[in-house]
Amino acid sequence: MRESLFETLVGLAVVFVAGFFLVFSLSQRSDAGKAGGYVLLAKFPRADAVAPGTDVRVAGVKVGSVTDVKVNPETLRAEVKLTVSRDIQLPLDSTAKIQADGLLGGNYVFLEPGGDPDNMPTDGSGVFEYTSGSVDILRLLIDAVTAAGGGGGDTGEATEGQASQGMAP
Repeated sequence: MRESLFETLVGLAVVFVAGFFLVFSLSQRSDAGKAGGYVLLAKFPRADAVAPGTDVRVAGVKVGSVTDVKVNPETLRAEVKLTVSRDIQLPLDSTAKIQADGLLGGNYVFLEPGGDPDNMPTDGSGVFEYTSGSVDILRLLIDAVTAAGGGGGDTGEATEGQASQGMAP
């Protein structure tokens, strides 16, 4: 009887601690997708690793999130809906870029404010005129390695140095 009471108390303590961490983590979220944000649309040639929930940042600080990603069947470009905090007013000539968060990190949408005196509309009709899609880092690395290695293929022919040293294949 005493053992089951102890196990019950330990179980309740674990549930209490888990609940505390859940409440704490939810209270720390700064999601601009709540009622305080407005929607903007960005059209990219590539939107690799961008999905709903992806961060939207200005000056390295999260100011919103991606709410939808789809391909426009007419233009075959990725259309990304962003929700940005209402207290962030972006000039009309601002740019949207998809950038990698480090070499192994995910991607995020970086908003670079422009210099136009007029701001993007906050009624959901704002569209970025200037965008830059994601860069395929793996493809760049493969291209760099192949370029540095002379194509990376073995032609089966010995170089002059190998032939003179008797190291022909």
